Amino acid sequence: SIEKHSNQRMSLLFKNIIRFLLIMFIQIFMLNKIPPLHQFIVPSFYFVFILWLPFKIGRTALLFIGFATGMVVDMFFKTPGLHAAACVLIAFARPSLINLLLPKEATDWGNEEPTKKTMGSVPYTTYLIILTLLHHFYLILLEWMQFGSFLYFISKLVATSLVSLLLILIADLFFNRKS
Repeated sequence: SIEKHSNQRMSLLFKNIIRFLLIMFIQIFMLNKIPPLHQFIVPSFYFVFILWLPFKIGRTALLFIGFATGMVVDMFFKTPGLHAAACVLIAFARPSLINLLLPKEATDWGNEEPTKKTMGSVPYTTYLIILTLLHHFYLILLEWMQFGSFLYFISKLVATSLVSLLLILIADLFFNRKS
């Protein structure tokens, strides 16, 4: 039983490493090559890695993974710590949001991941929307402080979030995720 549990953990770790590399490849070598759409829409997808981690992951590990994910993106965007801070923010908010949306305790989940099947369509969609908006709100807020137009801020937040949500929903169709 201990050996089986150890093999499951290694399989889960390996799967998430492959997923991380694939998501980073898509973000860095494909999405970053797309010029900003309509002057300010920058397609972001990388933070979905944090959203798709298993329910049972501990908060400390989640925060560390969020920081590391953001730092990798910051290295390629040349944005010192902005993406890391936004990822840590959603990693911090994620367990509380899951507890609000789902009555189950995290210990009841095992290694399942947030999906439409495990959470239900409405809670899963709510989960994606709230964490996407939170992530983009933080990044765009820092940029907005330099430009100052509230309309620009709101327009960019809505447009960028919609594009990111569309990318996540498309990816949901292609990634085989445990439910």
